[in-house]
Order: sequence, then structure tokens, then C-alpha cells
Amino acid sequence: MARTVKLLLTENVDNLGIVGDVVNVKVGYARNYLLPFNYATTPSDELIASLAEKRAIAEQEVAARRAQREEMISKLNGQELTLTRACNDQGQLYGSVTQQDIANALGEVGFTVAPREVRLSTTIKRIDAFDIHIKVDSDLEADIKLWVVADRELDLEEAEEMEFDNEGELIVKEKKDSKTEADSGADSGAGAEPTAAP
Repeated sequence: MARTVKLLLTENVDNLGIVGDVVNVKVGYARNYLLPFNYATTPSDELIASLAEKRAIAEQEVAARRAQREEMISKLNGQELTLTRACNDQGQLYGSVTQQDIANALGEVGFTVAPREVRLSTTIKRIDAFDIHIKVDSDLEADIKLWVVADRELDLEEAEEMEFDNEGELIVKEKKDSKTEADSGADSGAGAEPTAAP
């Protein structure tokens, strides 16, 4: 039994094609999604011809959208974005910054970006600066700087001593207890022989 089927798109389908395209798709995708919602049908020369006008309009829309995205990417590249978040005294966030958070923040400053177009190389769980990659198409990409800042004043001296691993987890450094060392030194120094009772 064939695993793929050839269909004619009767509507634009994201990440697949525009109306009038003849595409090869998995049988399950066709049966469960494309055909029930009338996004596609069995191709024929007559149907392809009847969709020519609709396809021409779709091509214009795609070209216009492409031009808008090219313009947006050129403006977006190098932008800086600041998000204020609640955190503990060590700068660890209560939660994490998500793709949705970044997409929403970009939308507020005039950049229409879908959450899936925000590419995070690591989980953002601390106060810091991060390089964020935005990819809206295979050849339309931009990099922005994200500043995650605390919603209150933090102890800067404490913050300078903090180190994080690749997962954003705080590396806890063991501090030597000078008092304990002093006590043990005093004990070893007090090794004088006991004096005999008279």
C-alpha cells in the first residue's frame, strides 16, 4: 500500500504549498486533515485550470507577504529587547522565558513573529543577556539581543560571584569555613602533655 498520495491543493496550507500546487503527502495527513477540511482534492487538468485565477491571487499574496517579511527582518536584525521578570536573590527566575513571551514582546514593538519562529538555543531561567535567533523562512533570519532583568534591586556583589552551567542552573561553590579550620588548628596545638597531679 502506498504511503504517500498526490493531491491538488484547493487552499493555501502553511508549510506545504499554495492553492493550485500538486503535492505528495502522507496518506494519514491527507485522510485526517487535508481532505476532510477541503484543503485538497484529487488532481485533474480541469481542476488545475479552474484554480488558475485563485492561484494567481495567492501568488500575489505570497509575494506581498514575502516583501513584508524581508523588510521586517532587515529592521529586526540587531534589535535589543528587555523583559522584566521576578527572580530570587541569585537571579534565578521563578519560571522561564518562553518563545511565546519573546514573540509577544516583539509584537508589542511592531514585529509580527510567531512563537515557533523564535529559536532558543538554551532554556532562559536566569537574569542575563541572551542572543536570540529569529527564523521566519529558510532564508530570512535575524539575531536580536534579549536582556532579562530583575523586577527589583539585586545584591550586585553577590551577582558577580554567580556562575551558571549550560542549562542555566546556578553552580553552587563550596566556601571553606575559616572558623572550622581555626578551631581544628587550636585543637592540634593544644596537644601539650597533661601535668601529673601532685
